[in-house]
Formats: sequence, C-alpha cells, structure tokens
Amino acid sequence: MVDNSVAEVNPAEKPTVASKDKSSRPSPPMVASGKFGNTTLRIDYSSPSVKERKIWGELVPYNKVWRAGANEATTITTDGELTVAGKKLQAGKYSFYVIPTEKDWTIIVNSQTGQWGIKRNRETTRLIENDVMKAKVTPINSSNFIERLTYEIKNDGFNLKWENLVLHVPVK
Repeated sequence: MVDNSVAEVNPAEKPTVASKDKSSRPSPPMVASGKFGNTTLRIDYSSPSVKERKIWGELVPYNKVWRAGANEATTITTDGELTVAGKKLQAGKYSFYVIPTEKDWTIIVNSQTGQWGIKRNRETTRLIENDVMKAKVTPINSSNFIERLTYEIKNDGFNLKWENLVLHVPVK
C-alpha cells in the first residue's frame, strides 16, 4: 500500500535560514512520501508555479541539468534499497536532478546534499563526480494543466508533474 501524501513542510521541521519562513517563498517547500514494501521514499522539493511562463525548453532549458525544483536542490531519501528506473539505489539521502530533452530525459541521483540548487550563472551546483545513478525516462503529455510543480508517489514509482508534462520514474 502506497501512502501518496504530499504536504507542505511542517514549519517545526524546517531548518531556519536567517530566520526567514520558507513557507512564504514564491516556491514553497513541499514533501511527497510513500512506501514501496517496507521501504519509505521521501522527496523534499520547492514547488514553483508556471505563472504564465513556458516551462519546458525555456524556463527549464533542454539539454541542461536542472535541480528538479526551485531553491535548494531537490532531495530524495530512502531508508532501504530500492530499484529506481531499473537501477539499484542504496538507502540514503541524495540530490535529484534531471536533464530534460524534447524526447527522453536523464534522471540523476547524486550523493551531495544540502546545496542551493543553482549558481549565479544559472548552472546547477551538481558535482558530476558525486553521481551515484543515471537512467533514461520518457515524459508524457499531461491530460490537464499543472500550475504548480508537484511530486506524487504512486504504487509503481513517482511522478514529477508540471505545466503540460508528467515524468514517471519507476520504483520497486
């Protein structure tokens, strides 16, 4: 049974940065969490809105690494081994990145965590030497418009949903 809970981060669980309330950000912190067997998968991300912008290929350029959210780099945490997009992933906390293209996307799981998602030049803070897993996944068009970036845990994996696309990442 999968618990596909998606929630704003509890203010008591949020680290404080210069005493700013992260929940008041334009891209507030969110959490998606669920179980695959006895293993819990948690995704922590900041959820930007479309705000009448073209997302794929413009705000999020094709063929460049993206932090898969806003603000800090998106993280995934698992308390047991999982198979993600056909690749083994050990228990731990990781940053989650994607490289979107017009067809297949590359998902990247990276052992570095805690970093801000991008540098001043708009490049990600990802250090390639810390990549622990890469896999190809194909997004599909969404049947409805999705204003706010959302992660959703499903029985067979998780979805990244935003604007007009859904990226399904299989998990076992």
